[in-house]
Amino acid sequence: MLIRATGHELEMARNRSLKSLDLTKAVKDTVNVSAGDVASLIYLWNPWAIVTCVGSCTSPIENLMVVIMIYGSCSRLAPLAAFGYVMATHLSLYPAILIVPVILLLGYGLDAPPPKVFVIKGSIARKSDVSDNDKTSRQRVVQQFSWKPVLHFIFWLFIWSCHVLLLSSVILKKVGGLHEMFEKTYGFILTVKDLSPNIGVLWYFFAEVFDFFRNFFLMVFNMNIIFMVLPLAIRLKHRPCFLAFVYTAIVAILKSYPSAGDSALYLGLLGLFVNELAEMQFTFFLFFGYIGVSLLSPVMHNLWIWRGTGNANFYFATGLAYTCLQTVLLVESVSSMIKHDRKLRLLVTS
Repeated sequence: MLIRATGHELEMARNRSLKSLDLTKAVKDTVNVSAGDVASLIYLWNPWAIVTCVGSCTSPIENLMVVIMIYGSCSRLAPLAAFGYVMATHLSLYPAILIVPVILLLGYGLDAPPPKVFVIKGSIARKSDVSDNDKTSRQRVVQQFSWKPVLHFIFWLFIWSCHVLLLSSVILKKVGGLHEMFEKTYGFILTVKDLSPNIGVLWYFFAEVFDFFRNFFLMVFNMNIIFMVLPLAIRLKHRPCFLAFVYTAIVAILKSYPSAGDSALYLGLLGLFVNELAEMQFTFFLFFGYIGVSLLSPVMHNLWIWRGTGNANFYFATGLAYTCLQTVLLVESVSSMIKHDRKLRLLVTS
């Protein structure tokens, strides 16, 4: 329901932007479906989401907190967004990078075409006879950054963080306290001590790397996620909700202990932009690639772990293919969104 509501918010913002740019008729013949319905169906009927629920994993709870955070940010409900952010980072460290799209959503509002498109449209409107109502409507779409909801979010972020830390310290008082909790949770994630096979690739890499270089590569892999935050935020600051999807996909690719629930989340968020990404390439290849990896991965795991007739390379090959598919999906989605913005600019100038 929250994903569906978020999709409806994005759809209304998209319609307002197209109306202000006088592009409603121009994009009428293109794909125009309900993004909220598509995204909710993708998440609910995703086999990976069903598997995580059947397996009694904690991934659905983490995904719920991330969705609550995104919905609260899109609706500019600072207490709800802060609650989702605090709980998501409490359950897993990686959602901490989502603070960037949350601040952009609260400050600028929902996704919209680049501000330069509105500037071009305004310059064209000044040269022609345009009514005052049309001018004011375009000015309302291009919003300035608002600090009030951001400061409200920071206040509630502090409140919820204090509540969570206080409750954790009381509950864990007899078993080591907060220091032990951080060491066993965040420290466990960052140091990659458990090399049990999973659908990622880090377990195989750190099983093969020399101990002398282990700390160096730990720093490289952990910083790799942070290095991508600022460039993507600068390029996609006008589409903060899409930026949240990109960050979620990057986390699913590069996190130390990935799960099927991570892919279920970002694939559901991908459905929110079904209209903008209608011309994305390699969809056929990606669709059947995901199906192939989903079928081969448990088979290779069974052959290696349980039957002993395979080896680690068989299972690692499926994990490597899975990582490559996610990378292609991420690159193509970002490229398609940038092409969509360029297409809107061409339509405005034509």
